[in-house]
Amino acid sequence: MTQSPPPKNAVALAYQSGDAAPKVVAKGRGLVAEQIIARAKEHGVFVHESRELVALLTQVDLDEHIPPALYRAVAELLAWVHHLEAAQRGTNEVS
Repeated sequence: MTQSPPPKNAVALAYQSGDAAPKVVAKGRGLVAEQIIARAKEHGVFVHESRELVALLTQVDLDEHIPPALYRAVAELLAWVHHLEAAQRGTNEVS
């Protein structure tokens, strides 16, 4: 008997200039997670898979800033996204 894979979890973050830290703007499990991921891809938003980080971020309430304990992990993720976006634009821009 084959087991189906466990349902996916997803968390969407948003950061606006002037915010103290990124906020959790969407999160879900199973079908909701799949919809979050699909919508991100439709809009050209890079999707990063990290079960550990998602597990920590799912504990943050919607519209709440991420806790200071996650700043470094999220900063590294945002730097990775910035690097991918710069590469996609064909620039060597790395901050």
